Amino acid sequence: MSGPLEGIKVLELAGIGPGPYACMLLADLGANVLRLERGDWSIERSASWDVLNRSRYSVAVDLKNRAGRDLVLELCEQADVLVEGFRPGVTERLGLGPDDVWQRNPRLVYGRMTGWGQSGPLSQRAGHDINYIAVSGALWPVGRAGERPVPPLNLVGDFGGGSMFLALGVLSALISARVTGEGQVVDAAMVDGSASLLAMTHSFMNVGIWSEERGVNLLDTGAPFYEVYETKDGKYVAVGAIEPKFYEELLRGLGLSSGELPAQMDRSHWVSMKEKFAEIFKTRTRDEWTAIFEDVDACVTPVLSPREAVVHRYNAERDVFTTQGPVQPRPAPRFSKTPGEIRMEPHVAGSGTREGLSDWGIGLERQVTLNAEGAFG
Repeated sequence: MSGPLEGIKVLELAGIGPGPYACMLLADLGANVLRLERGDWSIERSASWDVLNRSRYSVAVDLKNRAGRDLVLELCEQADVLVEGFRPGVTERLGLGPDDVWQRNPRLVYGRMTGWGQSGPLSQRAGHDINYIAVSGALWPVGRAGERPVPPLNLVGDFGGGSMFLALGVLSALISARVTGEGQVVDAAMVDGSASLLAMTHSFMNVGIWSEERGVNLLDTGAPFYEVYETKDGKYVAVGAIEPKFYEELLRGLGLSSGELPAQMDRSHWVSMKEKFAEIFKTRTRDEWTAIFEDVDACVTPVLSPREAVVHRYNAERDVFTTQGPVQPRPAPRFSKTPGEIRMEPHVAGSGTREGLSDWGIGLERQVTLNAEGAFG
């Protein structure tokens, strides 16, 4: 076992999406995470398809059963962190809210993952990534000129504005708890996080160099040198030649000369320049353009599908993905002395109960008793 978070113990009250991903990150980096969820205590350990649940045991617990709730409170006594992703007030009603667990362990960090946050007029409303980033302003700028906004999968709300801020908050609160001896609630809301991701965009708007009109700005496909172009074979290349020296290399690769063209930052010619670039890129295949720009700092790269990315030379040589078992990305970031690792395959719900509880000091004899009391559902 290794990883910079080795020795940290985390209880995960299972949810979907951003909560599990944050706990996956913590587990990959060495934290001992128990995923507590509805499941079957009696089934043998078996693998699941859901890589978000990797690197930790899945333990069957019925949170509405008194014995199940008391088991969670008992586990809290040795935990450093508890993570939950229910609507505000749910864990309090279960008897597992912050005040309940702090009676057992005042140093415990209580991480809460929601879309709208623990307070505010929308805190009890349902929603998904698309709704949260719509309200935070993060959805509006994504799209082309004259077209409607395009949801960027669920990367910006769930994972960027949600999971990453939850993980950052939990680790920050852990440092504070070790100094003060007191845990605290980490209120990670996807609206808050995705709004924070727009900090640079707000900076540009504040000085008047970014328009709210979609698809006309430097980084939103408005510029001809920051765009995706279709190639002869119906595939695509990505161009990000913002700096003048990279732009010169781009023009050279396209067979153009800057002396015969409008200035790079002359926005009045951006539309016509995009048309010119698009016409040229359609004359060769994606792989032919890749070969032309392979060893040139022009910020031109092939657009790869997720499965193409797994076998691409760069990713293969850097070992970005693993194909041993389910295809999945390896842990990130990388550490020189305490590397993270995929500690175990994801489990079918409840199939890691025996091993997981034993690892936290709840032996098999005690588990039989808990099962008889209905703790595992």
